[in-house]
Amino acid sequence: MDQRLNLPTSDVVHPPLASLEVVRAVARHQSLTAAAIELGLTAGALSRRVAALEAWLGTPLFERHGRGMRPTPDGQRFLSRIEDAFALIAAAADPWRGQRGSDVVRISVVPAFARMWLLLRLRRLELGPDGGQALRVDVAVDYRHADVEGGEVDVAVRYGRGTWKGVVSEPLMEESLVPVAHADLAARLGTDVAPTDLLQQTLLCDSDAVAWREWLRAHAVERFRPRPHDRRFEDYGLVLAAAQAGLGVALARVPFADAAVEEALLTRLSCVAVPSPLTYHLVTRQRESRPAVVELCQRLKALAKEDGSIRSNAPRSDSVQR
Repeated sequence: MDQRLNLPTSDVVHPPLASLEVVRAVARHQSLTAAAIELGLTAGALSRRVAALEAWLGTPLFERHGRGMRPTPDGQRFLSRIEDAFALIAAAADPWRGQRGSDVVRISVVPAFARMWLLLRLRRLELGPDGGQALRVDVAVDYRHADVEGGEVDVAVRYGRGTWKGVVSEPLMEESLVPVAHADLAARLGTDVAPTDLLQQTLLCDSDAVAWREWLRAHAVERFRPRPHDRRFEDYGLVLAAAQAGLGVALARVPFADAAVEEALLTRLSCVAVPSPLTYHLVTRQRESRPAVVELCQRLKALAKEDGSIRSNAPRSDSVQR
């Protein structure tokens, strides 16, 4: 039986490149959910990328079975060619990767972490606390989870619960959640807003609603699900930008987002900070012993601890100081 889709084949020469890594991950796990966890994206985003590639090819790559997905015969043949292509790309990059040297540490981070935390501290990370041992840090910024165990990067900073398999992860910083909004909206709502009043507003979140569920649960509101008028963004920086634009209420992740919240002139709507179930984790390969990698991890943890100490000693206020 011909399984080809009745869709026009695109005239674009190259396939949607962002979808190739996705189909590889789905094929490895035979599950959208497991692949989404590996890549740090939502299952919905993965489903759309698979569909885009299938539309480009004009044939289905996967078929559902139970709760999983397995490649179709056409999918198996296509994936085999794709694996060959990725191997060829990796081989082509070897001469340049070899020039990095043992003193260069490659770290993978998501855009929000790079923009709001890492880049502000990159020179301090490279120079060290006393400037005695300089490191060269190569920052790879991407939404997906880079392959640490496979050597794609030396270190990764991932956001979640720290339950990734095949790697060593430890919390980099503790975070607390506080609702914030544009000053005009805050003026209408007040600075100690009841959860029922917050639920009358558009709530802004990234990827999923875990943070909002946790904050509302701590205020006796159970089983929250995003409503049609709430807004989701894949990047946390966009969540704060939406709040700055007056589009709704966001959750500030403190101390991580302190500088960004202050720069956006966002006002706190509650004096109660709820511990976040998710946080950034430092991820390395198992039994990592390379001196430069170990040194970078120690510097990252020291800077994160310093931020937490500054925050814990700072005076509490219902609104961000301007």
